[in-house]
Amino acid sequence: MFTLLAPAKINLTLEVLGRRPDGYHEILSVIQTLSLSDSLLFQESQQVTVKSTMPEWAPEKSLVLKAVSLLQKAAGTAKGADIEIIKRIPLVSGLGGDSSDAAMTLRGLNQLWGLNLPNSALVKLASELGADVALFLYRGTMLVQGKGDIITPLNPFPHQWVVLLMPDVPRIPEKTRQLYASLNSSHYTDGQITKGLVNLLKSGRYYDPSYLFNVFERVAFSRFPNLTRYKDAMLRAGAPDVHLTGSGPALFTLLPDKASAMKLQTALSEMRLKSYLTEISGV
Repeated sequence: MFTLLAPAKINLTLEVLGRRPDGYHEILSVIQTLSLSDSLLFQESQQVTVKSTMPEWAPEKSLVLKAVSLLQKAAGTAKGADIEIIKRIPLVSGLGGDSSDAAMTLRGLNQLWGLNLPNSALVKLASELGADVALFLYRGTMLVQGKGDIITPLNPFPHQWVVLLMPDVPRIPEKTRQLYASLNSSHYTDGQITKGLVNLLKSGRYYDPSYLFNVFERVAFSRFPNLTRYKDAMLRAGAPDVHLTGSGPALFTLLPDKASAMKLQTALSEMRLKSYLTEISGV
């Protein structure tokens, strides 16, 4: 038996440049993985079984089983595995938990079954599962392009503590698809925001919050009822600025030291709001 960590992520930038001929959107995004992670435990078995510590997590709705089937087919094997997922990343939050679990399923089974496929082969398979699965085969700070399947590692983002807020808002069916459908040409940008952050990281200069951007903030606050109220609550609790991650509804803020982050989380807890204290991680 062995364990792999499947990290959550935040989008430091997320720009949509336009619509692609294949129906996807062309994106440019700087993504950062976090220390907040699910744990996947792999053990040899004759059959495939997948279970989770989170009662509301349903394997048939997850990409994990699809990842197992895809790798079996690609490798021409009928080998099995017992996979147990210790869930810490909240579901349907914009933090990438299911995609991360699927990516680590590919990596874990590649190891368990002794397939020895290179990371490039796993990235190709991951791209078949979903637009953002492949990025989780990397760690740290990365530039994501195309439909989400072109990944370039970047110089590390300066270490920050991250306070996440998980709003209690109704779930939107096919959330990401609906938010993309809500975008129009007025929301498209030319990539200069993301390129500015990439250049900043190359130069080693410190960032300021004006470099953070997410196109979905222009539509999500009207699609998720009361999301604005949660953003305002974070600001009242002392967050210097508040941003949406991915297609939401999770919100985040960056803080330079643990004491400030803990103070903010305490304030949110006193408001009876569900928050997570984590940090930027490249491991």
